[in-house]
Amino acid sequence: MTDRTESGVRLACRQLWLSGKEVDLPMRAEILFPHKSVGSLVTARDGKWRELTKRIANLPEDHPDSLAFSLTMIRQCSCLDCNPDRYKALMGCSACAKRTLAAFKGADEGLVRAFHKARAEVDCYLKERSLAQAA
Repeated sequence: MTDRTESGVRLACRQLWLSGKEVDLPMRAEILFPHKSVGSLVTARDGKWRELTKRIANLPEDHPDSLAFSLTMIRQCSCLDCNPDRYKALMGCSACAKRTLAAFKGADEGLVRAFHKARAEVDCYLKERSLAQAA
């Protein structure tokens, strides 16, 4: 299905039509929020959010805090509803996350609480997984 805008630009299956010419678009997005995008979110908000993102950006991607942060952003950005043909995916994960954070009406504490909830879930999953592997 094709979307047409007033400016004459239309998107169709990762291809862009400009003035009758078809141009292939390179996909810039992952399927789920990637750890490499964390650094781009440091300036998205102030206070506790900035502190959290700075700390997470310096961790390896498989650290439990990094996993919890990605889970938080997956939920905030609705990554599970995204697909490669959507505008959100075409603009990339970093841009999508920045827009989502800018639109978030709550205080930084709400985002930090969501992170801590995700961290508890990651801890629970890792604990269950290690028990299952030990058995």
